[in-house]
Parts: sequence; C-alpha cells; structure tokens
Amino acid sequence: MKGSALGTLVALLLLVAVVAQGYWIAGWIGAALEAAGAEARAASGIAVYVEDNGIHTGIVVSKALLTPRLAGRFVAADLRDPRYARHDWVAVGWGDRAFYLDTPTWRDLSLSTVAAAAVGSDATVLHVEHVPPPIAGGSVKRVLLRPDQARRLVGFIDASLGEGPADRGYDAWDAFYPARGHYSAVRTCNAWTGEALMAAGVPMGRWTPFSGTVMWWL
Repeated sequence: MKGSALGTLVALLLLVAVVAQGYWIAGWIGAALEAAGAEARAASGIAVYVEDNGIHTGIVVSKALLTPRLAGRFVAADLRDPRYARHDWVAVGWGDRAFYLDTPTWRDLSLSTVAAAAVGSDATVLHVEHVPPPIAGGSVKRVLLRPDQARRLVGFIDASLGEGPADRGYDAWDAFYPARGHYSAVRTCNAWTGEALMAAGVPMGRWTPFSGTVMWWL
C-alpha cells in the first residue's frame, strides 16, 4: 500500500474512533440528565420488568396487561413451537429489522450492520418473546407501576406495532412483527425502551441509546 493511501486509511480509522468515542460520551451524558415528567416510584403495584442481553433491552409484561390489539397479534401461530404461547408473559423490544435479525449477540455484530443502522431505517420491528414469569436480578430489573402507568406503558407498545405478517424469531418462542417508527443512531432500540418507560412516568434519562443507559436508572 502506498504511503498516501495508508495515511488516508489511518486518518479514516482515527476519525471513526473519535466519532465512536464522542457518541459513547454523548450517550452517557444524555442518560445522566433526568427526563421531564418523571413520577414518584411506586412502593407497590403492578410488576413489569426490563431485561438486558448486552445489546438490546426489552420490556416484559404480563399478557393480562396487553391491549386487545396486542393480544390478538401476539399469537401462538407465529411461533415455531406454539406451545410456548402458554407462557403468561411477553418480552417486547423495538429496533431496526436488519440489526435485530442479524445481531442477536455481540459476537454477531458487524461493521456493515452498524453502518446501516447508523444511517437509519424505517424498516423496524417489534421482537416479541413468550416467556415464563421473570425473576429479577442481574440483567433483569423489576419496576412497580400504578394501573394508569401500566396502561400508558402498554399503550406505548401498542402504538409502536405496525401492520403486516410476523417473521419467525431466533428460537421456538419468539417472533418479529412490523413496527412503526424510524430507527437511527439517535433513536436506537434502547432509546425506545427508555421512551416507553418515560411514557409510564418511570424516572429515566433524556436519551438512552445503550442498554446500560437504560438499566442504570432501574
């Protein structure tokens, strides 16, 4: 490689590193600033959960809380193994279709996926898993809500669901559904989780682009 080409490559790599570091710092600054509208934490009430797999966060709610529209869409026929629909809880996350389908774990992350997600996309999905009752601890946090807060949380999820058929998920118990909303480096899957919790009045940072920026508040 000629010296000028090598110099250009090094400069580009340094620029990417600076931008990535700046994004990381900005994300944590945004998360440290409490969003408006936060309500006092409930000492008792309806339990919902927030889970973190290291990349994506999701909201776990009892099926008894779902709106009729959500209950009518999150059905057994969309699962590889319909028996998992017997579970009484669903874990719901939102995000870029390609990022979700191609990046279930950190080891699946690629530069091309990151670049495409950063540019943004209207092809978004809800990832829905049928799960047993969650157990709080570690990467799973319990949040107690008043009934009106729970309705607002589920209403936010309902408003995020689009139209169209489901796609099979990673495993036998999950599926992907077309969603509403534009995904970008600003509005990430974790920013959506933060917005959902904010809609319910849960204290949360103004901008929560990373899973850690959501879980830090819980």
